[in-house]
Amino acid sequence: MKKVLSFKQGRVPLLISMPHAGLRLTPAVEAGLIADAKSLPDTDWHIPQLYDFAEALGASTLAAEYSRFVIDLNRPSDDKPLYTGATTGLYPATLFDGIPLFREGHEPSKAERAAYLEQIWTPYHRTLQQELARLKAEFGYALLFDAHSIRSIIPHLFDGKLPDFNLGTFNGASCDPQLATQLEAICARHGNYSHVLNGRFKGGHITRHYGNPAENIHAVQLELCQSTYMEEFEPFRYRADLAEPTRVVLKELLQGFLAWGESHYAR
Repeated sequence: MKKVLSFKQGRVPLLISMPHAGLRLTPAVEAGLIADAKSLPDTDWHIPQLYDFAEALGASTLAAEYSRFVIDLNRPSDDKPLYTGATTGLYPATLFDGIPLFREGHEPSKAERAAYLEQIWTPYHRTLQQELARLKAEFGYALLFDAHSIRSIIPHLFDGKLPDFNLGTFNGASCDPQLATQLEAICARHGNYSHVLNGRFKGGHITRHYGNPAENIHAVQLELCQSTYMEEFEPFRYRADLAEPTRVVLKELLQGFLAWGESHYAR
């Protein structure tokens, strides 16, 4: 198995997780994909590039190297569904459009998928857990920002067009409500972008599992419309002209996240 994750340790109590940024495929997955899936259309494209200012902020970053078509790092290991209605699982079987992901009879075997769980999913979550524990031990609290992006219109998953910024806090369970209010206010100041809190995307497994305000760990997911920074269809080109104004808002959100933590936990 090749390198499964990229991790950089920072100097402030913030970890940015990027579980769907990976592009690598295993031989079994690559061989079995339908033609329309070979371009990896459901990837959270260019997320590490979009957030490359994180190092200057002092944040830790954790990014997947393998595609969600191999194993979805934002799903629980028991594959329990996170959403009612159309969704995707730990081992995705369909594209976001509802089309089967693999040619019939060419899905990875149970043994191969068990290896993906052990060799890709587990190291990512071990690293995430260890870094949150380190941050909490050093600062007394930890902040987790789970960074995602998605095509703005996917009729199989949701009606109409998504808001540009989709904040998720698992209906208030994964972070202090005051923090969520402040992040919403930052989005609202940028009226050229639309936003919602706990709309279609309330936070996946990472947000729900690790966010624990009672233990001073606050987690927020952002599902960002790809129309705010890139071309949404193949070749999925990064658009700096779109991305730079979006990055201004992203930086303000992360700075606001850090400022809230400093204020809330001021000694």
